[in-house]
Amino acid sequence: MTATAPRDATALPSPPRTTTLTVGGMTCAACVGRVEKKLGRLDGVSASVNLATGRARISHPAALPVDELIATVEAAGFTARLPEPAAEPHDARPAPQEATDTGHAELRRLLLTALLSVPVLALSMVPAWQFRHWQWLCFALAAPVAVWGAAPFHTRALRGLRHGAATMDTLVSLGVAASFGWSAYALFLGGAGAPGMTMPFTLLPTAGDGTAHLYLEAAVGVPLFVLAGRLMEARARRGTGSALRSLAELAAKDVVVRRDGTTGAESAGDAEWGRRIPLDQLRVGDLFLVRPGERVATDGTVTEGSSALDLSLISGESRPVEAGPGSAVVGGAVNSGGLLVVRADAVGADTQLARITRLVEDAQTGKTAAQRLADAVAAVFVPAVLTVSVTVLGFWLGAGADPQAAITAAVAVLVVACPCALGLATPTALLAATGRGAQLGILVSGPRALERLRRIDTIVLDKTGTLTTGRMSVTDLTPRADGLDPAEALRLAAAVERGSEHPLARAVTAHAARKEQLGAPVSDFTATPGCGVSGTVDGRRVTVVRPPADSTGLPDPLPEAVRVAETAGHTAVLVTVDDTPEAVLAVGDALRPDAYRAIDHLRRLGLRPVLATGDRAATARAVAGHLAVTEIHAGVTPEDKAALVTTLKEQGGRVAVVGDGVNDAAALALADLGIAMGSGTDAAIGAADVTLVREDLQAIADAVRLARRTLGTIRANLIWAFGYNLLTVPLAAVGLLTPMLAAAAMSASSLLVVGNSLRLRAWRPAQAAERPRRTRHPRTHAPWETS
Repeated sequence: MTATAPRDATALPSPPRTTTLTVGGMTCAACVGRVEKKLGRLDGVSASVNLATGRARISHPAALPVDELIATVEAAGFTARLPEPAAEPHDARPAPQEATDTGHAELRRLLLTALLSVPVLALSMVPAWQFRHWQWLCFALAAPVAVWGAAPFHTRALRGLRHGAATMDTLVSLGVAASFGWSAYALFLGGAGAPGMTMPFTLLPTAGDGTAHLYLEAAVGVPLFVLAGRLMEARARRGTGSALRSLAELAAKDVVVRRDGTTGAESAGDAEWGRRIPLDQLRVGDLFLVRPGERVATDGTVTEGSSALDLSLISGESRPVEAGPGSAVVGGAVNSGGLLVVRADAVGADTQLARITRLVEDAQTGKTAAQRLADAVAAVFVPAVLTVSVTVLGFWLGAGADPQAAITAAVAVLVVACPCALGLATPTALLAATGRGAQLGILVSGPRALERLRRIDTIVLDKTGTLTTGRMSVTDLTPRADGLDPAEALRLAAAVERGSEHPLARAVTAHAARKEQLGAPVSDFTATPGCGVSGTVDGRRVTVVRPPADSTGLPDPLPEAVRVAETAGHTAVLVTVDDTPEAVLAVGDALRPDAYRAIDHLRRLGLRPVLATGDRAATARAVAGHLAVTEIHAGVTPEDKAALVTTLKEQGGRVAVVGDGVNDAAALALADLGIAMGSGTDAAIGAADVTLVREDLQAIADAVRLARRTLGTIRANLIWAFGYNLLTVPLAAVGLLTPMLAAAAMSASSLLVVGNSLRLRAWRPAQAAERPRRTRHPRTHAPWETS
């Protein structure tokens, strides 16, 4: 009592934790349901179990120890352990080796089972080969198959029985035992052991002729087909997760770090330049070397050297990215050219590669609404099949049918039922789709995001950093007449903008750096999303904000500077010092090269593009006109953008928002679906459901197409899984399926589901449109765009 009281007392106020466990011994959706049910009985615990990955994602009170979660899973008849840490190379090896050993053992069991089963199947199916005592040879060969070959099914069935649960293994075990038991009875007591007895082969059960029939072909065929099916299914399931494993393999295993006092130019040799250490020993701030052909060990900033980096395996971007001093680099990128010295900015779980892997893993553990229904059905599926089998046996016997025909029908019902396909319908498709999405630079937070992504019909687009490159530059600076010197106005503006992460701020500070006007410290810094920034510099209050709606009240020549900037499609920024307007900065940006094509693809997918920007109306119209976007909302604040999303939803739209900045975070969270650009801020990415790592707007259309293809695959899988059972169980019940054919059909059912999901691994973004393409004029470079 004293041990649990403190935990119960502290569980309520503490925030929930999320723990992932690797669960062993699950074979079908009924197993998934049992684990989730057992864990769900703990106070404050909810679990989502994935059959394809063999993992349980558990939300639980922080005071609840992980050991208790593991004990609960083990009490349900399964094994459980914490996953091996993937970040440490020396710890990552045992798990694959263990999986390999298990796979080899399963393969050996299958080969020996096949070696013993093939003669039994041949003699049972070809009457001409049945010699004088053939049935006794078949019995001798079938006995080890029924006992040892089917041992995994018997073991798991007994384990489930001890815990009062029935799974697919229960059905297989009972089918094998019934077939072999009846055959033993027929041989010893039913007259089938007589010398010279022959047994014709038929695909359908036949009426009795006074001699008990043998079902040794079913006793060996059921475990043979199920073992083969599960081995192929396991390999296929590993194939669906290959993209995630390839992400993990992108991480470097070791790295050469710099010794104190040396420089990268002195030597590229390990002995002179530094020493090679395991990646997990690298710390933030360390300098490390990246040679041509090597992978960048972790996220960082280049301090020396220049090269081109291949990011294709991380973001799907095929074009090399130039990197030089001051450039940010991503761990896992391949150095294609020169020697680089990089300062580590993030290590371990904080790197972009680790976040991508974590997002993909989280997406794969979720379930669609249809899968939750399938799991609910699977929870009662096995008990229902057992009931049907017993009912069929009783009905046939009660109707005066031959006992062996009754047993044949009952065994066929047990064997043909396949809850496994129900459990694999969604997870295998999600594994393949999320992995493929990651390869294409599309990270989806989970199946619910996929469902919403498929259904959206309105997409709200930010301008800066989304439709444009976000690489802005100052094109003009106009000071107030008789006001501050232009250099001084720039120095004050840049001092305040250094505290902001907005692309406009980066443009101003970069321009000031080129003019050597940086260095003034700022205090009392304040950033107002959607409006601007302010701070105190050299004792003067400086603000850098967008001009008022009516700029005619500004001192000359600032109103004209605002008008000229907006006419050119540039963004005008007003600098005030001690509440006096002192200068107008014109900041230009360039549309992304693929912006027009991406918007056109979204239209042809049936989506309605809406431009919502904090820029003034003239700038917004210039951008929208070039992209043929007709619905424009200019001068909006973050609150206005959120209100726009609410209005569109009230009008019946299913709204997605694409953004990259802090000012987009509220709208991203409020929308039916939030899509963040991977180059955006952490606030935007954190509020989004989909993150586009690839710097390509066409990734939005690709994400919609991938979601539609994935949900279509899941729907087809579930239709097959339900339809198969609805068709084959009645056929078996009325005696139209033999147990051997039932076993083959059951194995084929799971393989079809997994194979259908595997097709998503080869999915490629298609350029085909859902609507006829309209003839448009070729894109020309806009006069307001700057490079």
